[in-house]
Amino acid sequence: MSFLIRLVFLLLKIPYRICESAYGALSSFFVSKKSVSDEIVLVTGAGHGIGRELTLQYAHLGATVVCLDINQQTNENVAEEATKATGRPVYAYRCDITDNAQVLEVAQQIRKEVGEVTVLINNAGIMNCRFFMDLTIDQIKSEFNVNILSHFWMVQAFLPDMIKNNHGHVVAISSIAGLVGFPNLTAYSATKSAIRGFMTALREELRITTEGKSLIKFTTIFPNIVDTGLCKKLRLTNPIVSLVPPEKAAAEIISAQRRDITERSIPSYWLPLINIVHATSKNMQEDVRDFIDCAVEPEN
Repeated sequence: MSFLIRLVFLLLKIPYRICESAYGALSSFFVSKKSVSDEIVLVTGAGHGIGRELTLQYAHLGATVVCLDINQQTNENVAEEATKATGRPVYAYRCDITDNAQVLEVAQQIRKEVGEVTVLINNAGIMNCRFFMDLTIDQIKSEFNVNILSHFWMVQAFLPDMIKNNHGHVVAISSIAGLVGFPNLTAYSATKSAIRGFMTALREELRITTEGKSLIKFTTIFPNIVDTGLCKKLRLTNPIVSLVPPEKAAAEIISAQRRDITERSIPSYWLPLINIVHATSKNMQEDVRDFIDCAVEPEN
């Protein structure tokens, strides 16, 4: 009887939740953006591309920005550029985020010198454009180390402070490739798909363990192909698909974070469209893929 009551209650809630979800999706565009002027924002892969733009734009918004990158020179250059542009100190730390020991060491250094990170943006990523059978063991391992395992090390290092203060935001940069899977990007697609699973499980774990009292937010971003130079041989034949400039991608990421949006694609219409197509038959999905005709050719 208990099961039947719970089932009836669930069925009654479904129409309400559907309407609630639709309302939330529409109203999110009109929700005022929360201030980040009191936040300490950490960006991985800050030395170039989206990471560089995130650093500059967050600094202009008044946030205290911490840059992490394995390339010390480019990382420091971006921090200096942001400092000169805003007059605010921007902090740069060299860190191999695939090395858990280094991450923990740098995290402790940041706490002492800057403060407790309140917004963590796991942005760093690499891409190998190869036929699956041409991928080397080292290439596969490096993509998983940078693109997904580093998320584990970074979150384990900085989430405890957020839990202690019941305040914080974790942002993960996935990819459209993590939603649909691209040929010649098997390892990349797998790692970006794993990000969604990681973020979903982490968000649900906090919800359950705190009985819904956690105020920590989680945002997963699925950009289309961003013009950062990762894709060396990109084929675009359909006008509905175009390269996203890094500055636009960064602005969309920051907007989603400031509005507490759980998942957002760039452009925003891709995520709902992909969800709809995934509900259709395999043949229909292939027809849509063939129509879009976007591909990354293997590198030599």
